[in-house]
Amino acid sequence: MHLMSRPHRSRPRIAIVDPCCGAPYDPLSLTRGGLGGTEATVLRVCATLTRDFEVRHYQATRREPLATSAGLMLPLSAGPAGADVIIVLNTWKVAVKLRKLHPEAAILLWLHIRPGRHNRKMGPALHAAGVRIICVSRSHMDWLRAFLGDGALPRTGFIYNPIADTLAPDATRRDPNRLLFASSPHKGLAEVFGRFDALRAVLPDLTLAVADPGYLRWNTGPVPKNVRFLGTLSHGALMRQMRRALCLFMPQTSFAETFGLVMAEANAVGTPVLASAALGANEEVLTPGQYLSTLDTAHLAQVIQRWQTTPPDVQANPQFRLRNVAAQWSQLLHETALCPQRAVTA
Repeated sequence: MHLMSRPHRSRPRIAIVDPCCGAPYDPLSLTRGGLGGTEATVLRVCATLTRDFEVRHYQATRREPLATSAGLMLPLSAGPAGADVIIVLNTWKVAVKLRKLHPEAAILLWLHIRPGRHNRKMGPALHAAGVRIICVSRSHMDWLRAFLGDGALPRTGFIYNPIADTLAPDATRRDPNRLLFASSPHKGLAEVFGRFDALRAVLPDLTLAVADPGYLRWNTGPVPKNVRFLGTLSHGALMRQMRRALCLFMPQTSFAETFGLVMAEANAVGTPVLASAALGANEEVLTPGQYLSTLDTAHLAQVIQRWQTTPPDVQANPQFRLRNVAAQWSQLLHETALCPQRAVTA
């Protein structure tokens, strides 16, 4: 495959292709709530890039075009013709197909998920198509490289998901008995219910608030006492819930986060996270003391009692701030738009 350098444009054309979104989304979706971490990340990053790039989003479920602060939202059928760089979200087969349709464009696969076992052939296919993979954390990238195994593999790197530059602790009073789970229920909520129920035998005054983005129904089994469902919250409302809680309560061992945006945001507002060690990106996103073996109820209770008396001092990791993440994306896209070949050769 031959890729030529692009002629210089003051505003390179970037196409975001989302073949799998359950509903159309735009920047207002951030205020309405019910948005997954992938979509929220895409919108926040793109809103910072529109000054230097012409950004267009192609969404599977969109029917009408919409001009927004994060770029022009279009139906998937409109196609990314004329783009200098095409960024495909999660679906490697679409990235390979687009290479055949747009041989002169640089193509990136922005991967937010862990592919299943039936996708092992994606490595050679993406390598042959000249598609570069961008993961969302170093641990995600390392896992993917191990998953793909040996042989001809695509160039792979990572850029963190962003948290807002303005997120910071405030004077909100915390409830020492209030725990918060803030994720889709398929991310281990049934297991979290079990841990919480066991903890209440030791600490009966504990309560658990559950914020569910609402984009996926999931059977979580019996609901313990002292659980309150908050429903779908806007981002601002979720941050207010985080500020009130003793901690973000995520002691599950079944779902490995590729980044864990809510954990990073919790730390940014001064809220510690109680999560499982050696799982996904937990130990990369969180500082020591926030990840542990969560199978030991007595140890969990000891940690919570200690935090009730002396909350740990946690804060935002500067690497996750939007200004730094956006700068990395801007540099990558400028270089890729000017020379697509450089983007895919190691």
